[in-house]
Amino acid sequence: MIEKAELCEKIRELYPDIGECGIDVDVDYDQAKKVWVVDLKKDRHELKHHLEQEDADLCMEGKQCVSLGLEIAQLRDNIKQL
Repeated sequence: MIEKAELCEKIRELYPDIGECGIDVDVDYDQAKKVWVVDLKKDRHELKHHLEQEDADLCMEGKQCVSLGLEIAQLRDNIKQL
């Protein structure tokens, strides 16, 4: 099983602009749904993204998390519109 801190760090590594734009990232495993919940926050904006275990494994292998990347881009766009 992937460790929470490892997944969070890998997401930051794959998407270095998260830190640059000040988005806080948190991850938790939802036992009931069997998915990772990635919580992205910046000021009053927040996005929660469900990352399937298979996708989380791909992220940990250093491959892009495509669906997560799209969510990060959406949050970044929302913030820039302020």
